[in-house]
Amino acid sequence: PQTPKRQMNRIFIFLTVLIIGAGSMSLKAASLAEQGDSAYSKGDYQAAVAAYSAALKEGSSAELLYNLGNAFYRQGDLGRAVLNYERALRLDPSMSDARANLAFVNTRITDKPGERGTFLGNAYDAAALAMHSNTWAWLAFAAFALFIAGIGLYFFADGIMIRKTGFFGGGIMLLLSAICAIFACHAANLASDTSTAIITAKSTILSTSPRHPASRSEEAMLLHEGTRVEILDSVVAVADSAASTWLDVRIDNTHRAWLNSADAERIVATRH
Repeated sequence: PQTPKRQMNRIFIFLTVLIIGAGSMSLKAASLAEQGDSAYSKGDYQAAVAAYSAALKEGSSAELLYNLGNAFYRQGDLGRAVLNYERALRLDPSMSDARANLAFVNTRITDKPGERGTFLGNAYDAAALAMHSNTWAWLAFAAFALFIAGIGLYFFADGIMIRKTGFFGGGIMLLLSAICAIFACHAANLASDTSTAIITAKSTILSTSPRHPASRSEEAMLLHEGTRVEILDSVVAVADSAASTWLDVRIDNTHRAWLNSADAERIVATRH
């Protein structure tokens, strides 16, 4: 059996290799990002897309996704521009540039869906996404610490006014802590949500059943790039020995149909 000293040496070597490997990946991502910036500044948007996409394989970041969205927009690919702005905001909801560009590109897309969700539900989502889930969590922790301080004042302070301040102030802080914790959980759930997707095909015909429309009567509607949809279900259909995945999607509160998954991408921002 190994001695404790040899075990510690092996652990030290293993951790060193991990740190060096992580550092080299970061350097590679930074180099690819610089290549993308250079290509973008020269107007070579195709090369910029390739460089930013390669950098994202080394490690995802809101800034890289934002830059990739800009490069796709310059190429005229509105669908993937919207997709990457959405992904950037999943990682950093406070990125105002991504939010502004997303709002601008959404004014350029063809489709204008009707009302989605409910007023209260949309307001709840917007409030939770005002900050990153970690920020909400830290605010919840800070408010809870103030609640503890308030309870301490109530039990140990001498003056009546100070004790009342500690009691009522602590109660307010406890309520604020709970609200921030709820927003933190909801923001985290929204950031990891896989039920939304963006149409990336220039245009696609949705069907009333999970297959390519066999006639005009099976055509539900025509959607264009950049449109956001909510995925409710998915099935695999086989036609002429070829399998394809069809998504049951909701476009707005009154429209629902089947979409070929090849014509859309889910908004999923995962860290590598």
